[in-house]
Amino acid sequence: MEVGRRDSSGRSTLSQINVTPFVDVMLVLLIIFMVTAPMMEKGVDVNLPEVQNAPNLAAAKEPLVVTVEKNGAISLGRSKVETPAKLIPVLQQVLKDRKEKEVFLEADREVPYGKVVQVMAAIRQAGVDKLGMVAQEPKS
Repeated sequence: MEVGRRDSSGRSTLSQINVTPFVDVMLVLLIIFMVTAPMMEKGVDVNLPEVQNAPNLAAAKEPLVVTVEKNGAISLGRSKVETPAKLIPVLQQVLKDRKEKEVFLEADREVPYGKVVQVMAAIRQAGVDKLGMVAQEPKS
C-alpha cells in the first residue's frame, strides 16, 4: 500500500505531515514559559478577606495593622513609631508569640511612594511572612 502518489517521473509525494519539528518547537516553548513564569510574579502579597457563616477562630485574632498617615507618621495599631527602623524591633516583639506572621499596611494616598516602600522593607525585615495592602473600593 502506497502512502503518496507517483507522478510521471516515478517520484512519490508524501501526504502525511511530519509532526516532529512541531513537537520540538512546542517543547522549547514549554521550557521557555516554565523558566519565565516565576519571574512574572508580583512583589506584593495581597490577602483578601473571606466571608464565612461560622466564626473562624483564626480570624478572631485581631490583625496587625501598620498605618502611614498623610504627614508620614507611622503607627502600629494605636501606638506611634518614630521611624521605619524603630518599627522592626516592635514588630518582632509583637509577632514572636504569633503562629502566622501577617501584617496589613494602610497608607494614605498622598504619602510619597518612597516612604511606603521603606515601611514595607522594615516590615519584611521584622520577619513578616504575609504583607497585605489595605485599599478602599472606589465610590460609585
